[in-house]
Amino acid sequence: MSTPPPLRCEQLAKAFGPRPLFAAIDLQLQPRERLALLGASGSGKSTLLHCLSGVLPADSGRIWLGGERLDQLDAEQLAHCRRQKIGTVFQFFHLLPTLTARENIELPLQLLGHPSQQRRERVDALLERMGVSHRADAFPAALSGGEMQRVAIARAIAHRPPILFADEPTGNLDSRSGAAVLQLLRELTDEEGAALLMVTHSDEAASICQRQLHLVDGALTETAAPNH
Repeated sequence: MSTPPPLRCEQLAKAFGPRPLFAAIDLQLQPRERLALLGASGSGKSTLLHCLSGVLPADSGRIWLGGERLDQLDAEQLAHCRRQKIGTVFQFFHLLPTLTARENIELPLQLLGHPSQQRRERVDALLERMGVSHRADAFPAALSGGEMQRVAIARAIAHRPPILFADEPTGNLDSRSGAAVLQLLRELTDEEGAALLMVTHSDEAASICQRQLHLVDGALTETAAPNH
């Protein structure tokens, strides 16, 4: 029996009051595939990302993370599924301010009950890989924007999830830091075997992806991605 894709949805729809954001969305993401979701401000692309990641319920349609259908899970099962199968990178980092860089990266491993030695080895390797091992004991307030996003990416992949969701991951960074973060996302999806679904308005960010989908008037249209 073939392994199910990391993410699949069928006929997904969501409205806010009388205003439909999107309808009849079909989408599938393969392992190691990078997919950019583009659209104008207010087009609903972040809401679509939140539905696909289980943060918001869709009005109708079906979503599978791996082989698990989200709308058939209770709250506890959904939380466990998301904790295991998803890593998320945000525009504004969302690091816990009272934890050091090392502790932020370690948190998802603690929540999943990984042994302490295993956690330490994984976190040390990620700190080194991200080029922030010298900032391991710094709190987020002492880090630059680029350093915070590197730590946030390390936290997102620490537990080796099959899919990464990224919501405007370079939107709060200068161009140099943003380019470095994009290069990391490209390399890490290959190294870790994770798929990436990235919401962005940036053509530069979208260029690291093999596929680009535009959300226009509630429907997805695919455009040919440039060489990546």
